[in-house]
Amino acid sequence: MTIRKIVLMGNESLKGIAEPIADPTAPDVAALAQDMRETLKSIDANGLAAPQVEVPKRLVVYRVPAERIPKGAKMTPVPWTVMVNPVIEPQSDEKKPIWERCLSLPGMYGKVPRYTHIRFTFQTLEGTEETHEAKGYHAMLVQHECDHLDGYLYPLRMDDMSQFAFASEIDTDGEFFHYEPHEFYD
Repeated sequence: MTIRKIVLMGNESLKGIAEPIADPTAPDVAALAQDMRETLKSIDANGLAAPQVEVPKRLVVYRVPAERIPKGAKMTPVPWTVMVNPVIEPQSDEKKPIWERCLSLPGMYGKVPRYTHIRFTFQTLEGTEETHEAKGYHAMLVQHECDHLDGYLYPLRMDDMSQFAFASEIDTDGEFFHYEPHEFYD
């Protein structure tokens, strides 16, 4: 297992469209997924896409631990999930803005409109196909990570660049981080 270096905005690996993985059961795919998980654990983060570690493949690893879910939210934790060749399908036209951050843009936050309800299909490391639905924060996280597979960083999805800022310049006790649990954590 290896902790991988996460590349930053501007790196060419983050600009292209990642290649589909022909064999999700290949040992090198499992090894990459394990490295990505170890990388996330080492920095206590939630999600990572292969292009962020300079591998142009359609692979995402993520989780939503219980301690990151606000009290009163209807959301349940999401265990470690490895998605090979994920495909997202919005389930409605409704979008809500949510503050996002990214490991490839450290210290920055931006308010991004995201679909509130999605269906996503992917292959597992065992080669089976799974389909899931997600709402709220879970839906945002999946959209954010899958954007990396198509060369998008969240600022490209923003519709108001005045809502893009360094975390150090934002009042963390104020409105910036405030969400009622029912607003985005369904």
